Amino acid sequence: MRLFRLITGVDDSEFCHRVTQALNKGWELSGPPTLTYDAAKGATICGQAVIKDVEGEYSPDMKLGDY
Repeated sequence: MRLFRLITGVDDSEFCHRVTQALNKGWELSGPPTLTYDAAKGATICGQAVIKDVEGEYSPDMKLGDY
């Protein structure tokens, strides 16, 4: 089965570490990152889609970050 996650967060080193952690757990980038500006927070928000093929069947109660 193929899993999909969208990692989002403020454009800072923590966001980069979260994406790096996913890559090191076997996730692969799916397309380019996305950026938007949140005027209420006064911050740039990043998003990066990642995918991963794993054994088993999909269930909506899966915690994707554990894979």
